[in-house]
Amino acid sequence: MDVSDSPDADPADAVPAADAVRAADAAGADRDRDADGMLAEQLLRLTRRLHRIQSRQLEPIGITPAQFRLLRTVASYDAAPRMADLAQRLDVVPRAVTTLVDALEASGRVRRAPDPDSRRVVRIEITDEGRATLRSLRNARRAAAEEILAPLTAGQREVLGGLLSALVDGMPERRC
Repeated sequence: MDVSDSPDADPADAVPAADAVRAADAAGADRDRDADGMLAEQLLRLTRRLHRIQSRQLEPIGITPAQFRLLRTVASYDAAPRMADLAQRLDVVPRAVTTLVDALEASGRVRRAPDPDSRRVVRIEITDEGRATLRSLRNARRAAAEEILAPLTAGQREVLGGLLSALVDGMPERRC
């Protein structure tokens, strides 16, 4: 029974009770924010760890994780993409793509090719060396994922995959 429901209740007693409820709600909200902040921190730590493991796996092949991502993206297109297409797909600024393409071109993994319809457009093509690198890199990527996921059971991995998909699919589109 609430203090204000009592026939002998003093209305002044209701104020501290209401304040206590608001304080409890605020404390609960603070705990929720703290829990969300801790969860975000755990995700960041896991991302950094995955990046370190993947970098270690990729180092012998002579490629960075960002270059690997670009190479995979180029290979995913049916026709050679434009630099702007790659920047949009990767959600990065075009200058970042230029730097990555420069490095991959220097290593013989991609080449710049003129667009047959527009002299101003440059397309990025994956080379045979790039395809061979991708085959090697897929194994390195699997090994990095296995190292991170080793503590989880198959069921836990499935649940994690569903949760991560929900987070990724629920993210609003960003414009560069």
